[in-house]
Amino acid sequence: MKKKKNIVLIGMPGVGKSTVGVILAKVLGYHFVDADLVIQEQEGKLLHEIIEEKGVDGFIAVENRINSQIEEEKAVIATGGSVVYGKEAMRHLSEIGTIIYLKLGYEELDRRLNNLQGRGVVLRKGQNLKELYEERIPLYEKYADLTVEEENFTVEETLQNILKIYREYQGEKVENTLK
Repeated sequence: MKKKKNIVLIGMPGVGKSTVGVILAKVLGYHFVDADLVIQEQEGKLLHEIIEEKGVDGFIAVENRINSQIEEEKAVIATGGSVVYGKEAMRHLSEIGTIIYLKLGYEELDRRLNNLQGRGVVLRKGQNLKELYEERIPLYEKYADLTVEEENFTVEETLQNILKIYREYQGEKVENTLK
């Protein structure tokens, strides 16, 4: 298996892609890229402003375009939760990195999230978090090279689990394991 140069984190908003991603990058000696911040920087607007101005489909098009142009080496890339709607972006990200899905149950996710619109979460008119969750889960599972369950794990435990399965996936011997 050819080793990929990056780790790409996918999952619902609130699962900790950025939080875990920053620490993971430090541990691996990689740099950290928050794809949402790249979008904001390139567009000169906050995510929710882009969504308000361009609508959901317009935002997804912007997100797809920008994510499909990310060129990194030795980076942990935390994507926005809606990145999986962009086929070109997902094809590109899977070419440049190992895609790790951070999976969290709906109840815990609902507990963590409060202001969805303020976070720039892509919700269609009339759609609630449960419907969004059910719509996205099959897409995360489709694109993931690896899945890390986060239910009942601390950030540190999640980090250790990511490192363990990633190193095994890359063909490295792994000594310490967390259960």
